[in-house]
Amino acid sequence: MSVDVWLLVLALAVIAAVIKGAGPVALGGRDLPPRFTGVVALLAPALLAALVVAGVAGRDGELGLGVEAVGVAAGGAIALRGGSILLCVVVAVGVTAVLRAVT
Repeated sequence: MSVDVWLLVLALAVIAAVIKGAGPVALGGRDLPPRFTGVVALLAPALLAALVVAGVAGRDGELGLGVEAVGVAAGGAIALRGGSILLCVVVAVGVTAVLRAVT
C-alpha cells in the first residue's frame, strides 16, 4: 500500500478517536438523559443494517440484488424462526456459496 493510504487510515483513526471522546467531554461526567439513551442504543443495529444493505444491494454504485441477497434472506428467515445467530450466519454463507457455485 502507498503512503497516502496509510496517512488516510491514520487520519481516520484520529478523527474517530476525537469523535468518540467528544461525547464524554461535552457531558462532563453527567449521565445522558433517558430519551437520548434509547436513541444511542439503537444506533449500532441501524448502522449494521445499513452496512448489510449496502453490501448486499450495492453493485458498482448501482442498486442490484444478487446471490448475496438470497443468502441474507435465508439467514433472516432462520432468525425469524428463532435460530441462533451462528446458525443464521452458517445458513446465509451456505446458501450464498451454493448459489455462486451453481450460477
